[in-house]
Amino acid sequence: MKVNRIVANLKSNDAALARSFYQDILGLDLLMDHGWIHTYGSDASMEVQVSVASEGGSGTDVPALSIEVDNLEEVLKRLKGRNIPVVYGPVDEPWGVRRFYVQDPTGALVNILQHI
Repeated sequence: MKVNRIVANLKSNDAALARSFYQDILGLDLLMDHGWIHTYGSDASMEVQVSVASEGGSGTDVPALSIEVDNLEEVLKRLKGRNIPVVYGPVDEPWGVRRFYVQDPTGALVNILQHI
């Protein structure tokens, strides 16, 4: 037996705000829309991972999601253009990533990172 996929489910009462964040800022595609659930993703091949942590590293809170991107500065620019505040960073961490935290429209703490 193997795990084929892991999906994060975030509760939201405002699908439009979530769409703006995940589609417009992060560039994910809308893969499924049943009205009550919207799934965003990409055709990129990804590893299946689940992290269990007592902290988020560098003394930060544990984020609900970690999203690796190929252009961290572009995501920062998009957030700034919508006046969405960064709550931690950006910072180069000693384990080899540049990252920042932001709260998504559902209130979830999201770790946006790029390997350096």
